[in-house]
Amino acid sequence: MTRVRDLPNILPAVLIWLMHVKCSMSLREFNKTITIVTDYNFSTDSYPDYNYSIDYADYPEVCAKQFNRQFRGWFMPTFYSIICFLGLVGNLLVILTFFYFKRLKTMTDVYLLNLSFADLLFALSLPFWAANSMTEWVLGLMLCKAMHTIYKVSFYSSMFILAFISIERYFVIARAVSAHRYRSKAVFLSKVSSAAIWLMALIFSIPEMTYTTINNNTCSPYSSNYDKLRVKIQASQIVLAFALPLLVMSICYSGIVQTLCQARGFERNKAIKVILAVVAVFLFCQMPYNLVLIVNTVVTAKGGVKVCNYDNMILYAIDVTQCMAFLRCCLNPFVYAFIGVKFRHDLLKLLKDLGCMSHDWFIRFTRGRRRSSGATDTETTTTFSP
Repeated sequence: MTRVRDLPNILPAVLIWLMHVKCSMSLREFNKTITIVTDYNFSTDSYPDYNYSIDYADYPEVCAKQFNRQFRGWFMPTFYSIICFLGLVGNLLVILTFFYFKRLKTMTDVYLLNLSFADLLFALSLPFWAANSMTEWVLGLMLCKAMHTIYKVSFYSSMFILAFISIERYFVIARAVSAHRYRSKAVFLSKVSSAAIWLMALIFSIPEMTYTTINNNTCSPYSSNYDKLRVKIQASQIVLAFALPLLVMSICYSGIVQTLCQARGFERNKAIKVILAVVAVFLFCQMPYNLVLIVNTVVTAKGGVKVCNYDNMILYAIDVTQCMAFLRCCLNPFVYAFIGVKFRHDLLKLLKDLGCMSHDWFIRFTRGRRRSSGATDTETTTTFSP
């Protein structure tokens, strides 16, 4: 009898032959022929031309990412929770200290307050980032767009503010005479520049407002149909939010170090250490993520990754370095505010007044602390004071 699995291989030839025979024989003869054909034991060896096979090598291999999803399921929420807690506590303390003691007297104070608001805004969005990495996104498209937009606004504003802080410190320390001329207008200029920074950050975040979507039940900034657009936006982000601030900070802090090297004493050494700490924290948080972002941008521009293991390695690198970049929101208060003597003293006094610290502990922490003087410390400076 005919083997059923062989019928798909010979059926086209049989049908063509039967159509030809039907045209030249009677109905009885045709039915008889059909019986003979169906009773014949066909073999695919008799019809080598119709022995079809599928070459699966021509089809793209689906890259398995279940291990990456499992890694993100526990790694990202853990780090997001830690960063969220530290970011909320640190930045809220900075904001409370500013408003409690009415400390907005210098450009640095205004910039630090805006930096704390930017980092606090981002810290408040981290629970949504944690939820997005653990389960399917069920909070709707509007909240998805808001999450990514808040991140970008906070990211751009923080980077620009850090650059402006370095510029302001350069003029106060390295160009003290020129800075003194504009001392009466310093706070006003800092408020205007801060408003301009927030406006620029909002404008640069328009792509996130426009193209953020829910892709495969996950809130993502771009769908797979916008690879060319993603390359352009990521390239502009690398230039505007990393390369440009790094260049400005490098020039300004180099000039500050040269000025401090001409001074003498213990104050100079501590101020230089603070500058090195500021640059080190910035590079530690932003350099790895931006390097991975450059690699990912180049790969996307070339059409994507062909090797599955390499694709997964990039995903792991993006997850880890992104968490390092997110650390900035909880490290900035310690680097730019708490490291200064005056701000640290005000913070301890705030904790004492709120009942979080006893008077004895306040005396113990503040005993023997003397305020710095000279080029490294102006009347109300909070940055670079030992």
